[in-house]
Amino acid sequence: MTATARRGYAPEIIVAAGCLIALISFGPRASAGLFQIPMTSQFGWGRDTFSLALAIQNLLWGLGAPFAGAIADRFGMVRVLCAGALLYAAGLVTMSYASTPLQLHLGAGVLIGFGLSACSFNLILAAFGKLLPEQWRPLAFGAGTAAGSFGQFLFPPIGNILIETLGWQQALIVFAFTLLPVLPLSVMLAMRGAKQPAAAPGAVVAPNQSIAQALAEAFKHRSYVLLVLGFFTCGFQLAFITVHMPAYLKDTGLPAWVGGWTLAAIGLANAVGSLGSGWLTARMPKRHLLAWIYLGRAVAIAAFILLPPSPTTAIAFGIVIGVFWLSTVPPTSALVMLMFGTKYMAMLYGFAFFSHQVGGFLGVLLGGILYEQFGSYTIVWWLSVALGVASALINLPIVEKPVARAVPQPA
Repeated sequence: MTATARRGYAPEIIVAAGCLIALISFGPRASAGLFQIPMTSQFGWGRDTFSLALAIQNLLWGLGAPFAGAIADRFGMVRVLCAGALLYAAGLVTMSYASTPLQLHLGAGVLIGFGLSACSFNLILAAFGKLLPEQWRPLAFGAGTAAGSFGQFLFPPIGNILIETLGWQQALIVFAFTLLPVLPLSVMLAMRGAKQPAAAPGAVVAPNQSIAQALAEAFKHRSYVLLVLGFFTCGFQLAFITVHMPAYLKDTGLPAWVGGWTLAAIGLANAVGSLGSGWLTARMPKRHLLAWIYLGRAVAIAAFILLPPSPTTAIAFGIVIGVFWLSTVPPTSALVMLMFGTKYMAMLYGFAFFSHQVGGFLGVLLGGILYEQFGSYTIVWWLSVALGVASALINLPIVEKPVARAVPQPA
């Protein structure tokens, strides 16, 4: 039987609410790179200082995701999403008043990082897996991811305008207020009345499995470990580009608007890529889809850094890399659900996402450190290419079937 809510909202309402939350929560985070040059210029910080704050954010976002997922699996999504949105907004306000590196790291790093872990698309996809009929899930995963991408399309150009007209501090305050609609929208994802989730077809159900047993089962499963390792690259590439792309383009002599519109192009193309990935997830081997996505990213990055910089090449790169941007998420989340069912999906996807965010931590941090040391992002660009090829190969041996479980014996 498909896991659906006994009392709740129609699938269309659930998908719409989840997509709006993903859009709202992803937008300010995707615009973080716009604040690097204004803040470092005003306070005389190096880019490594700003990068450390965003690296902390990525790491704590990933570190908090499994715990937020476990709490949501146990107590439902609403409280977790509301707490996350409030922490996120508090982080943006703290960042707007930051005048020392410690304040910046607290706001942009700690508060926003933990806030994102509790109100971003990782929980939305888990909610979709629990609340929606099985036939809705693949496209819903793509739609939720695409909605976050559309937030990336909307917010950076708005952020540019706000920074130029109001200043960077007030721009952050405005972004903080945009998070408040998450509170009423989260009610649509309430899971109090949900039936016990069904395991994936062919799996042996483990109704009394504890959290510790679920974790032990997952980390002994070779395919899950390979999936988690491959997801590291996704985070490394995405976080590095999100944070450092505007500064990189400014260094090449391009105007500031190019950085904002390149991020926006990534977001718009990502909406298309994520929906397409959700559609393909149900129609081709998921491991092959992931391999092609990682390889496509590697080729796109290599071409971008070899071509002469211009607004055309920057925005064209944004479109191409955007198609691959979060298109890893639908097949990754679908594989977690296929292997282990939906009971602990939020937590198990959260651990995969932690690997993603460890990659993001290193991508952002290495970008800042190596730039300060060598005056260039070249090493990190080529490292992104190498990791893309490695992840394409890592995903190929994944076995796409439910985990083998012993059949419970009668007492």
